[in-house]
Amino acid sequence: MTRGSGMRFTSRRGNTIVEFAIVSPIALFLLFGLIIGGMGVSRYQQIGYLSREASRWASVHGAEYAAETGHAAATATDVYNQVIRARANGLDLSQLTYSVTWNTNNHQTHTAVVGGNTVTIQNTVAVTVNYRWIPEAYLPAKTLTSTSVSVMSF
Repeated sequence: MTRGSGMRFTSRRGNTIVEFAIVSPIALFLLFGLIIGGMGVSRYQQIGYLSREASRWASVHGAEYAAETGHAAATATDVYNQVIRARANGLDLSQLTYSVTWNTNNHQTHTAVVGGNTVTIQNTVAVTVNYRWIPEAYLPAKTLTSTSVSVMSF
């Protein structure tokens, strides 16, 4: 605008600072929320990975493995030491719990009588991994849980 047109030129000084003061806390909140949420998803994926790998390892280290190789069959402690603890990179092990459960025993199959007939049933192993995740932004702790079930095989 020209000065001679009769219109006044208004200064907008300070508007940028006010807009920045309104928008920046919202943008930072969203940014930190995305970062912390991404870290939570990463931890959850890692817990799922640990339970899958542990159940797979336990499924191939059962009684048949022991008979063929001469090594002892896997126990819950072996599953923890060989798989969970060994692959829990970046996790606080004091916040991690686990359980390993074979449905009947650690053989590949068992027999049962169903309707008067003897049938062979495939055994399974279930591994549950729990992790108490404390977010980095002073948010309340969350327990992340993953269970994986594998068929016993060797």
